[in-house]
Amino acid sequence: MTRIVAGTVGGRTIQVPARGTRPTSDRVREAIFSRLEHLGVVDGARVLDLFAGSGALGLEAASRGAASVTLVDSARVAVDVARRNVATLALPDVRVVAQSAETFAAAAAGAAGGGDLRGADGDRPYHLVFLDPPYDLGAQALERVLDRLAVPGVLDPTAVVVVERSARTPEPAWPAGWEVLASKAYGETAVWFAGPAVDDADEDDEAAGSGVEGGARA
Repeated sequence: MTRIVAGTVGGRTIQVPARGTRPTSDRVREAIFSRLEHLGVVDGARVLDLFAGSGALGLEAASRGAASVTLVDSARVAVDVARRNVATLALPDVRVVAQSAETFAAAAAGAAGGGDLRGADGDRPYHLVFLDPPYDLGAQALERVLDRLAVPGVLDPTAVVVVERSARTPEPAWPAGWEVLASKAYGETAVWFAGPAVDDADEDDEAAGSGVEGGARA
């Protein structure tokens, strides 16, 4: 059984696909959000959940005060389950997109490169991005998604990107100019928190203009 850990719909259960996905455990999700709330990046954030599966990570963010959430997955069974969860929880400003993570990220990068600061979902730049791909996704495929997220305009300058992988896989290859904020292993699961490097001298000004209540990376 998977449940929303905290927030406005904390304790509510959600459905998960019967096959083809690997839902993040409640324990790991709780640890991830404890770190994110310490960084000050959840409340009021525009959130993108790639490889969303049931949508548990994005829905947890919505429950905890995110301004908007976009759930992206290419598997029909996952999309159907995510849509049912969104309807059941009735959280505002949560959308489900039936598309591969790489295609969605490439479209966002293309729009940003063309000077369009809003994607098809209307929510760029993003303050918080989750990537929880299947463990068998190759390192190069993950790197391509990260590189597209790194195109200026896709992410807020103080954005945090959370990558969840098998603890047996190497650390992801981060785009140039990004920094790792934290990492932690939970049994077979490894989680990295990363994002564009922020100059300490400019951090307060960028956070104030990010639209995230309380700033980011506190």
